[in-house]
Amino acid sequence: MSDSAIHPQTQQFSVLDDGMNFHTRKWVKPEDLNANGTLFGGALLRWVDEEAAIYAILQMGNHRAVTKMMSEINFVASAVQGDMIEMGLKAIHFGRTSMTMRAVVRNMITRKVILSIDKIVFVSLGEDGTPQPHGYTDISYNRDRLPTR
Repeated sequence: MSDSAIHPQTQQFSVLDDGMNFHTRKWVKPEDLNANGTLFGGALLRWVDEEAAIYAILQMGNHRAVTKMMSEINFVASAVQGDMIEMGLKAIHFGRTSMTMRAVVRNMITRKVILSIDKIVFVSLGEDGTPQPHGYTDISYNRDRLPTR
């Protein structure tokens, strides 16, 4: 994401392109709330990990892609019941057996950033559960690499 996409004083998204190339939206429901009545961080991280897995599977063309690591998770703001959130992912690096992406989640109602993660790494696994080269060196924005079984 470009530095101009988030205003530092307000932590709000501008209407400019956020630089993300994979977006998913969720509606915050009662079962997603914590004791404070705001979005539970664990629910949000589950959503981010699931969407990142789908993105990694489509980019690496392997349904056996697993989370290797997440860098520091920065919770900036929250959401309440009825809010809509948007998760943005951007692939930033392809390794031989892995891919790295960045994530930003924003509240579509308040336009505030809820969470950012600078690095999420996924690894492509073979049938034996060990890292397997995925065979790609570039990020595909125009097509999905649907895995076959």
